[in-house]
Amino acid sequence: MAAVSKNKAGLALGTFFGGWHFLWSVLVLLHWAQPVLDFIFWIHFIKPVYVVEDFSLGRAAILIAVTAAVGYALGYCLGFLWNRIHKFGT
Repeated sequence: MAAVSKNKAGLALGTFFGGWHFLWSVLVLLHWAQPVLDFIFWIHFIKPVYVVEDFSLGRAAILIAVTAAVGYALGYCLGFLWNRIHKFGT
């Protein structure tokens, strides 16, 4: 097995996390988030108790930036561990 680029792994996971939360922010902007959330809870036999608030561009930007950064860090660490476990170096 080949070594994994830690940076590429971080970028891939960071893009996924950030992109997922970007889509959530779009749902909130379009006022579709509450019905989606209610449906997801319903199919899991959970009574919905959460209420989605109004869209805020600043809060959406923070959500996307933080989740992308966490995703990058997690991907980087996973790439590092993969290479360490498979003895490909640092």
